[in-house]
Amino acid sequence: MRKIIDKYLTREVFFAWLAVTAVLLFILLSNQFARVLGDAAAGKLPRDVVLQVIGLTSITYLTVLVPVGLFLAVMLALGRLFMDSEMTAINACGVGPMQVYRPVAIVSLALAIPLAWLSLYATPWAAAQAHVITEAAKQKAGLAAIEPGRFRSDNGVVFYAEGIDEDGILQNVFLQRRRGDVVELAVARSGEIRKENGDRTTIVLRDGRRYEGVPGTLGFRIVQFGEHGIPVAGNDGPARQPDREATPTLDLSWSSRADAAELHWRLSAPVSVMLLGLLAVPLARTRPRQGRYGRLGIGVAVYLVYANLLGAAQVWIQQGKLSPLLGMWPVHGIFLAAAGLLFWRELRLRGPREQR
Repeated sequence: MRKIIDKYLTREVFFAWLAVTAVLLFILLSNQFARVLGDAAAGKLPRDVVLQVIGLTSITYLTVLVPVGLFLAVMLALGRLFMDSEMTAINACGVGPMQVYRPVAIVSLALAIPLAWLSLYATPWAAAQAHVITEAAKQKAGLAAIEPGRFRSDNGVVFYAEGIDEDGILQNVFLQRRRGDVVELAVARSGEIRKENGDRTTIVLRDGRRYEGVPGTLGFRIVQFGEHGIPVAGNDGPARQPDREATPTLDLSWSSRADAAELHWRLSAPVSVMLLGLLAVPLARTRPRQGRYGRLGIGVAVYLVYANLLGAAQVWIQQGKLSPLLGMWPVHGIFLAAAGLLFWRELRLRGPREQR
């Protein structure tokens, strides 16, 4: 009987976790998808790497979603059992609190092991790959990625070309840029974009005219040219260094406060999934008339406090207000003690025969 109940509770919690995590991941990726598509439409990101960026982002999201997904899943699954009086029937079969904790602990441990690998190794790799793609897109973006028949605005320069031939020569080019109150406007029969020394973009126009002046005045200067080069500030610039989140775990040092804070943050993912899974069991206890979501608001509040304390501890380690050796363990300890207190309270509410 107890094996059947263990399998039943494990299945309920696991499938609830799958559903909750999938919904949360879909919501986050929807926002990310809209932002990445906006960057691609603005020419800041090549369209062929959109799915790669979203896929890499989903890996980093999982380190946060797996713990909170399990926490909510346990509350929802057990809340349904309490609401439908199934938990009452289970208790009548001689199943005590430890029998309920065991399948939740099994699911938590099964998730904590891959989550540890995900947090310590996969997430830094994904962040590093996303950085490489972003920097490569930065070098290709801007006016160098002009599309014929479409206006493009980049760093104050408005650029348009009606067409482009097989040799990369632009046809019927329009360019406008502003320097203070002065507006420069150039039209040309053809042109091309050149990269000089890898850090400077020059637009070379041929057979056209240039208008320069202050709008609203008569002091405009008109210059007709055969070939005219206009240097513009591109998006290239020096490559941005990757964030600390992209640093491999083995390269982080305990001697650096920033590295120690990052290490503790990565270690907190598998610890939190175990702790939140166990903490959700007593929080999920509801009366039949409370409904399935009766105590879900309390659970969300508990998770927000826990997550904010972890974030604060990470900042305190970076600022030197918290010892790198101590790290985030006091936060974990507080909530572990709270889980133990709730478990002890639940044992007291039951008779000695129901505590097994």
